[in-house]
Amino acid sequence: MIRHIAPLPLAENLWLLAYPLKMLGADLRRNVTLIRLRSGKMVIHSSAPFSPEDVAMIRALGEPGWLLDGILRHDTFAQEGRAAFPDIPYLAPEGFSEVAGVATKPIIPAPSEWAGELLALEIQGAPEARDTALLHVPSRTLILTELVFNFGDDEPLWTELLLRVAVGGKHHPGMSRPMKAGVKDEAAFKTSLATILGWDFDRVIVGHGDVIESDGKAKLRAALDAAEFSIA
Repeated sequence: MIRHIAPLPLAENLWLLAYPLKMLGADLRRNVTLIRLRSGKMVIHSSAPFSPEDVAMIRALGEPGWLLDGILRHDTFAQEGRAAFPDIPYLAPEGFSEVAGVATKPIIPAPSEWAGELLALEIQGAPEARDTALLHVPSRTLILTELVFNFGDDEPLWTELLLRVAVGGKHHPGMSRPMKAGVKDEAAFKTSLATILGWDFDRVIVGHGDVIESDGKAKLRAALDAAEFSIA
């Protein structure tokens, strides 16, 4: 049974919930970001095995407005997320419904209610992922799904070994090998990355691993350089 997860405040109107996500015995974690808009409505970024206590806690922070999964392969907890929040729009990349078995609406174009507070960009050139980046403008926070992971050097040995296989030795932050292999149009991919790096952000929330609390743009650029996707 998944225990109740306490929210970690990151900035005004921004919280993180970190759930266990076991893969081959290693915990790669599933980060859920809660973004409360000025309207009081909440964007729940990433589905998870939400307990009734988690749902009550989220509702206490704000009115759930949208559930969102930002990449095609993020369907692990889609059924649980839809069951926990059955009455709000579920946003995901085109094709996610067929993968997850739940009805969703496209993320792009972003809801008009997000204007001025939350930007969304689907990263082009990697059609098997269709990863989407968000920018929370008020807190200068970039919210990613699987573009990069961010794990430190103090992970348990088995987790570290799995990360070295999946991501490589540089995984704080680093791009996974499946993400790199999924890039089919490098020019389009790099154009999207250039747009993201042109946004005004300092903090980076990743879908798996630790939050990059400061100097996030430089660290993301370094991870892209290491993955041979340097952006001028």
